[in-house]
Amino acid sequence: MLIISTYTKYTCRELPCFCGCFIPFVSSFPCSFFSPSLCCCFVLFRCLGFTVCDCSQGFCPMKMLVALLLLLAFSNAVKMKGEENDGQCDYKLTLEPRPHSVSILEFGAVGDGKTLNTLAFRNAIFYLKSFADKGGAQLYVPPGRWLTGCFNLTSHLTLFLEKGAVILGSQDPSHWEVVEPLPSYGRGMDLPGGRYRSLINGYMLHDVVITGDNGTINGQGLVWWDWYSGHSLNYSRPHLVEFIASEYVVVSNLTFLNAPAYNIHPVYCSNVYVLNVSISSSPGSPYTLGVVPDSSDNVCIEDCIIDMGYDAIALKSGWDEYGIAYGRPTTNVHIRKVHLKSYSGSSLAFGSEMSGGISDVHVEQVHLYNSFSGIEFRTTKGRGGYIKRIIISGVEMENIYLGFAATGQCGSHPDNNYDPNALPVLDQMTLKDVIGTNITIAGSFTGIEESPFTSICLFNVSLSISSGSPTSSWVCSNVCGFSESVLPEACPDLQSSIPNPSSACLSFLHVNGKAAYL
Repeated sequence: MLIISTYTKYTCRELPCFCGCFIPFVSSFPCSFFSPSLCCCFVLFRCLGFTVCDCSQGFCPMKMLVALLLLLAFSNAVKMKGEENDGQCDYKLTLEPRPHSVSILEFGAVGDGKTLNTLAFRNAIFYLKSFADKGGAQLYVPPGRWLTGCFNLTSHLTLFLEKGAVILGSQDPSHWEVVEPLPSYGRGMDLPGGRYRSLINGYMLHDVVITGDNGTINGQGLVWWDWYSGHSLNYSRPHLVEFIASEYVVVSNLTFLNAPAYNIHPVYCSNVYVLNVSISSSPGSPYTLGVVPDSSDNVCIEDCIIDMGYDAIALKSGWDEYGIAYGRPTTNVHIRKVHLKSYSGSSLAFGSEMSGGISDVHVEQVHLYNSFSGIEFRTTKGRGGYIKRIIISGVEMENIYLGFAATGQCGSHPDNNYDPNALPVLDQMTLKDVIGTNITIAGSFTGIEESPFTSICLFNVSLSISSGSPTSSWVCSNVCGFSESVLPEACPDLQSSIPNPSSACLSFLHVNGKAAYL
C-alpha cells in the first residue's frame, strides 16, 4: 500500500488539515500522514470545491481517485522506502515530493500522432538527469498522441502521463535500437541474436515511477505481430516497458495497449510495484504477455486488469544453460486482486523459462476468466532450476478450458548446448479455496519420469465441469500430492500419497514474508 510521508499535522493558511482520508490502494489514514505541501494541497482542493477529505465522516469517497492523481501530478511524489509486513503488496511505500518538473512540450514535442518525438523525450530525460542528486524530477506528458521510438529513463524520475496522453510506439523498426540479448537467455526470444530495445527502458536505475491519470502507452503492435507470424523479423520483438538491474520501481495508474511482445518486463530487479494498470492486446496477437517478473525479487502486482493474447502474468528466470549460469531466481512475489484473461496461453503462468528458479510466490484474490488455461506450471528437461513454495488461494475461475496444469514437456531450447540431464524440480505447490464454473478439464499434471513433481496440494477446490467435457476431469502422471475437499475428485496420484501432508503442504500464512508450514 502507498502512503505519503509520516508527518505530524499541519495547517495551511490557518486551515486545519487533519481529517481522515481514503487513499486509493489503501485503507483509511489520517491527513496527518501527509507532508505539509500535500496537506495544503488537500485543503486547497477542498477550497476549490473538490470533495477530498470529509471530516464529518472521516474518510473520502472513491471519486477522490481523480483528485489524488491530480494532486500527485502537482507534487511529483515518488521517493520510496520499504517497511516489511506480511507480503510484498503489504509493504508501506513512503512517497516524498519531487522538487522539479518539466513538460515534454518544453523540448519541442508535438502531440499530433505523426511527428516523431524520440529526440524530445531523450533530451528531456537527459536534462532531468541533472536533478538526480537534487531530489529528482518529473517529466509531464500532457494530453495528445506522442509518437516516439525507444528512450531510456534515469534514476529519481517520474514519468507522468496525463489523462488523454498517449505515447505511441513507432511502427518503423529503424526507430528502435538493437541491443544484445539478456545474459540469462543467451539469444532473443523470437530469433537467435540480438533484440530490439524496449520502448521505455531503465538500466541500473533506482527510484523510478511511471504513472499518470490513466494515460496510455500504445505499442501499435500489429505490424510486429504480422512480421512475427510471417517470419520476417530481423531481430526479436521489443517490449513496451523494461527495467534491467533496477530497484524501487513503480508502474501505476496507466493503460497499456498492443505491445509488440511483453508489456511490463522487470528483469534482474528488486522492489517492483505494478499497481492499478490495465493491459490488453488483440486475442490473436502472437505470444504477447502482460506482466513478466523475470529473475527479480520483492515484486508486487495488485489491482490490475490484464487481457492478453498469450499469458496475462508469467513468472520467468532464464533459459536453460544461460539461466543456470546467471543463477538469479524470481522470488518473493505477491500477486493479489487481479483480473486475468488469456486467449491462447494461461491467465497465470510459471515458466517455462525458469532455469534460475522461481520460489516463494503468494497469489490471492484473483479472478481468471475466458482463458485457455487458468494456472499453469511449465518446464522441460534441460531447464534445471526449480519452482517451489508457491501458495495460491482465493481463486475464482469462469469459462476456462484447463483449470490447472503442470507439465514437464513444455518449451523449446535456445540452442543445442543445453544439458538434457539438467532436470527441473517442482515441489510444494498449494492451491487453496478455488471456485470454478464452466471448466472443461479440471487439471492436467504430467511430471518428468526422472524428476517427478512433488507435494502438489489441493484444498477446498470446487470446479463445475461443463457439459460435454472428457470423462476424466483430471490427468496425472509422475506426480504426487495431497487433496482434501476437492470436486471433482482429484486423480489417485493426488489423494493422500504424501505420508505426512502437514509437513509437505504449504500454508498461505506468512511469517516475516516467508511461507509457513501447515
